[in-house]
Amino acid sequence: MIIDHNNLRTLAREMLIASGSEDDEPAIVSDNLVDANLLGHDSHGIGMLPRYLEAVRAGELTVNQHARIDVDTGSMLTVDGGAGYGQVIGMEAMDIGIERTRQHGVCVLATRHSFHLGRIGAWGERCAEAGLVSMHYVNVVGHSGLVAPYRGSDARYATNPYCCTLPGTPGQEQVVLDMATTLMAQGKIRVARNKGERLPEGVVIDGQGRPSTDPEVMFQSPQGAMMPFATYKGYGLALVCELLAGVLSGGGTCRPQTNRNHDTILNNMLSIIIDPTRLVGQDFFDSEAAATLSHVKASPPLNPDEPVLVPGDPERATGKQRRADGIPVDEQSWRLFADAALTAGIAEDRIEALARV
Repeated sequence: MIIDHNNLRTLAREMLIASGSEDDEPAIVSDNLVDANLLGHDSHGIGMLPRYLEAVRAGELTVNQHARIDVDTGSMLTVDGGAGYGQVIGMEAMDIGIERTRQHGVCVLATRHSFHLGRIGAWGERCAEAGLVSMHYVNVVGHSGLVAPYRGSDARYATNPYCCTLPGTPGQEQVVLDMATTLMAQGKIRVARNKGERLPEGVVIDGQGRPSTDPEVMFQSPQGAMMPFATYKGYGLALVCELLAGVLSGGGTCRPQTNRNHDTILNNMLSIIIDPTRLVGQDFFDSEAAATLSHVKASPPLNPDEPVLVPGDPERATGKQRRADGIPVDEQSWRLFADAALTAGIAEDRIEALARV
C-alpha cells in the first residue's frame, strides 16, 4: 500500500484525539511518527501507534503530560517525563536544553521516565536547527531485555540508541548520526515479521542462544535476543548508553528490579548540547566542517551508482521521494494500524478514505 503522508497524519491525529490527547499533543505525536516514515525509519513510524494506544488504555502512558524540571543548576538539568508521550516530552526537553545552551554555551540535560522517545534523530535535528551540536545516549526501563551482551546468550538490555548531530553549514546539510547499538533496530525486526521476511545472518539468536534468521524468535517464548553491531564495540557503546542514560538521569537501568511489568517502554536520555561558537568562531566552524564533508564525499565510489554519503543523506533522499510518491505500508502493518483506529472509535469508511493516495 502507498499512502499519502498527509492522510497518515490526519488519521493518526484523529486516533490520538479519540484516545484522549488534547491541544497540540495529537499534532506533535502524529507529525513525529509520520516524519519517521518519510525519512525511511518505518520502525519508528505509524506502526508504533497501536502500541502507544494500548499503553494509554493500560495506564502505562499518560496523555497530555508535560516535561517537569526536577533538578536545575543552570547548565545542568534533570527533566522527568512522567510517562508522557515521548514526542511531547522530547520536544519540550530539547527546547529547555537549547535555551540553556544559548545562556551558558553548553547544557547537560538528563531526561527520565519518558514514554518511548521515538526516533532520537528528531531531537538531534532540533538542536542542529538551532545551530547547536548535540550528543544523546538512551536506555530503556520497564521492559524485559532485548539484546545479548557480547559473548552472552540471552537478552540483558535494550537497543540503546546513540545520536550525534551537527548543524548544517554553507553548501552542506546537517550531519545526523542516529543509530541503535544493535545490528538492526527492534522496530525493523517487527516490520520484517509483518512483511513475512527473513532477517540477515547475525541479527538475532533464538531462545536457546542459537543463530536464527526468523524474526519470530523475538516474539515467542522463550524469547530470543538481538545482537550488538561490531561485536564488542557495539556492546561497549550500548553499555555506555545504559550507564549514562540510566544512572545520570536517576531513571534506572536494565536490571530486573527496574522492569516493573516487562512490557512498557520508558526511556531515559542523557543529552549534551554545545554551542560551537563558544569554542571556535562561526566562520571557522562553517568553513572547516563544510570542507571536511566535501573532502570525505569526494572519495571515488567503489560503485559509480553509490556515491559516498554522510549521516543524514539517506534520510533526506528517502524523505524527498516519499513526500512526492507516498509512504509504503505493508499489509500487516496497515491492518494493525487500521484495527487500532477502529478500536479508538474511527469509522471504517473514514479509515478507508484516508488509505487512498
